[in-house]
Amino acid sequence: MRLGIIGCGLIGRKRALQAGNCTVTAVTDPVTDRATSLADTCGAQACPDATSLLERKDVDAVIVAATHDSLARLTLQALDAGKHVLVEKPGARHAAELEPVLAKARDTGLTVRVGFNHRFHPAFLKAMDIWRGGEAGPPMMIRGRYGHGGRIGYEKEWRADEAVSGGGEAVDQGVHLVDLARMFMGDFPDVSGYAPTLFWDMPVEDNAFMLLKTSEGKPAWLHATWSEWKNLFSFEVYGQTGKLHVDGLGGSYGTETLAWYRMLPEMGPPESQVWTFDQPDASWGMETEAFAAAVNGEDSPGATLEDAMAALAIVQAVRTNRS
Repeated sequence: MRLGIIGCGLIGRKRALQAGNCTVTAVTDPVTDRATSLADTCGAQACPDATSLLERKDVDAVIVAATHDSLARLTLQALDAGKHVLVEKPGARHAAELEPVLAKARDTGLTVRVGFNHRFHPAFLKAMDIWRGGEAGPPMMIRGRYGHGGRIGYEKEWRADEAVSGGGEAVDQGVHLVDLARMFMGDFPDVSGYAPTLFWDMPVEDNAFMLLKTSEGKPAWLHATWSEWKNLFSFEVYGQTGKLHVDGLGGSYGTETLAWYRMLPEMGPPESQVWTFDQPDASWGMETEAFAAAVNGEDSPGATLEDAMAALAIVQAVRTNRS
């Protein structure tokens, strides 16, 4: 599959350099030098804008890696041009922005996936194998934490502008936690939480505390923060006979590990096994390959528009409680 990249910043570059079994043929970015640099690296053509990229016959599908205010618009433009789309998370600023995208995708039969690459981290792939195998027993609860500390000038960046980002940390890292929780336990119709600004001098939230419940009352307790001074990722899934714990994501978040704790009939200390994944992060390429498989009509893992809309609805509901 031949790919075009719309947005050549950090994420767009990662997507282009981990294109999996696809070929990057064209790229574009409002910052011309970024597009030219990435095009030279990939052996692709740098286009002056998204419209000219979408007109190309050698582009079968596009990856949209722009700021949140442009994601839905560019995805809709790509569908109008007859292109399949992998749009970076969260897919839009609000779920409502994805409604016309979903309608267009259904009308055209084109494939749209949303880039929740954490689903493709090896610890989560292994954890889902165990979870789906039923060894952990009926689900009980989830506890997740995700955070970083920002950087000097963070309050002046685009993520602090709600008109561009759609929100702060709830939308940034919080939506990843929600998506992972839904992957394990399904829908959460009962949503409550608190999204304060505790440290940064900015109009959006820098922390999000979420309590989600399934229709059976099984909770997910999630905390996303921009005031975690040592980068942290921890995600625990509890079943009645076992627990899965993903810790770290590599890089500054620490070595990625999966711990599997199996309850013994006599209870007491569990039987445990730990897997360590210290290889470079290949989740971006694996997600692109899964997207290409979906385009070809194959069953493949990955987040759909409906998944993104559900996650966005949850984080925006939490954001209503800012004080």
